[in-house]
Amino acid sequence: MLPALSHADWGMNMVPGVTGTSNEIFSLHMTILWICVAIGVVVFGVMFWSIIAHRKSDDREPAHFHENTAVEILWTIIPFVILVAMAIPATATLVDMYDTSESDIDIKVTGYQWKWKYDYINDDFGYFSNLATSQDEIYNRLEKNENYLLEVDNPLVIPVGKKVRLLLTANDVIHSWWVPEFGVKKDAIPGFINETWTRVDEPGIYRGQCTELCGTYHGFMPVVVKAVPQEEYDSWLAEQKAAAEKERELTQKDWTMDELMERGEKVYATACAACHQADGSGAPPAFPALKGSAIATGDMAGHLDIVVNGKSGTAMQAFGEQLNEADLAAVITYERNAWGNNTGDMVTPKEVFDYKNQQ
Repeated sequence: MLPALSHADWGMNMVPGVTGTSNEIFSLHMTILWICVAIGVVVFGVMFWSIIAHRKSDDREPAHFHENTAVEILWTIIPFVILVAMAIPATATLVDMYDTSESDIDIKVTGYQWKWKYDYINDDFGYFSNLATSQDEIYNRLEKNENYLLEVDNPLVIPVGKKVRLLLTANDVIHSWWVPEFGVKKDAIPGFINETWTRVDEPGIYRGQCTELCGTYHGFMPVVVKAVPQEEYDSWLAEQKAAAEKERELTQKDWTMDELMERGEKVYATACAACHQADGSGAPPAFPALKGSAIATGDMAGHLDIVVNGKSGTAMQAFGEQLNEADLAAVITYERNAWGNNTGDMVTPKEVFDYKNQQ
């Protein structure tokens, strides 16, 4: 007879974070909260006392006065003093939040529909961070896990105790990079660079989301940051540099059809399946089917062009800068031979490299 009750995680207050900035914000919040509580107690106390002590039933006669200079000066000075008292710590916190100087690491963060790219500027490598939640969970074929829509394939990795400067921009529309435990939320705007910074005090994995409505899959664009000790970070950094160098060498490799299909299936699942579906059926009219389509079974040059350059006026993005030559060649080969398309066509990374250089 009673409806089922739905309970969400909730709390009565902010919680301290894991950075100096987030703790400053929390302390400032508590200071302002108690000032407001004190003001409320005084104002409502005087109001209720006045109502009760001067009620008509007690035969009180109302006083007749207005334009009391002393009272007007008093109720102007007191709020002014209160605002100044609140502005001093607030300004100090804001100045600290905007001070990106003397950073130890600089990372460029670029928002795409619907993923993040992290470029380690001083170390000459970068990678995409994509949603890792399975399509089966999203479409309720499997039970949702603890970190549903808050897990990625490649988190942002930073060392503990180092000042990390983040340079935020976007490739297509406005996004917003937010990690609540860092006290960091900054818009990523196309054609513009925003700056912010963080210094994480405790190792761990911290999660956030894009907080700017950026399109159909806005909710599928999580932020995951992994803070690790310096030794572990140095080891990870060396591995990433070696992997980046190896990726650059793949352009010259002689690929087989099987190798391209295996790699292409992984790239498609990461970069394309959200729109065109895992089985290539698409979601018309916004996202056309690739299974049996003129794009994936017709002229190869046209297929290469639309994947590399996108299509103006549609949701089809340009992947020429998002994927390397090996990934582009693999995903095009996969699309032309998966789901029964079976064209037998194979695109090599060298062909993609030459095509991009000719434009």
